[in-house]
Amino acid sequence: MSRLRTSMALASVVVAAVACFEGVRYAAYKDPVGIPTICFGETRGVKIGDRATPAQCEKMLAASLLEHEAGMSACLKFPDSIPDKTWAAMVSFTYNVGVAAFCKSTLARHLNSGSIAAACNQLLRWDKAGGFTLPGLTKRRRAERVLCLEGLEQGK
Repeated sequence: MSRLRTSMALASVVVAAVACFEGVRYAAYKDPVGIPTICFGETRGVKIGDRATPAQCEKMLAASLLEHEAGMSACLKFPDSIPDKTWAAMVSFTYNVGVAAFCKSTLARHLNSGSIAAACNQLLRWDKAGGFTLPGLTKRRRAERVLCLEGLEQGK
């Protein structure tokens, strides 16, 4: 069961985090590594010249977050044991890097071993695109790490 579907508060935290860091653009553009992107960082099937309305972008974001959450959850041994704020940080991260990268990561291995703090600290390693450190990604990962660690204080 999707935690984003069942908790409006959790969904709001994730949407706010993703929207803040991704920003929104209604005309397709190339991201820092040259990938055509639209709306809140959507890349699948996007071509330069594509346009979207605010409603289309919101619908795309909602569907994509649920898809990324489901993929992320499938890679975790004990997803229900992860505190909500930590979960929110991980969904934001997975939305940005993709399910495959999340599932293969040391970060996911730490979550699966119950080392949530170690997983949170792994976020800081993911601030590069195309081999270059991007200040925006560094800022995003720091914020995701803070949210992730707040989950440990929250306890769930």
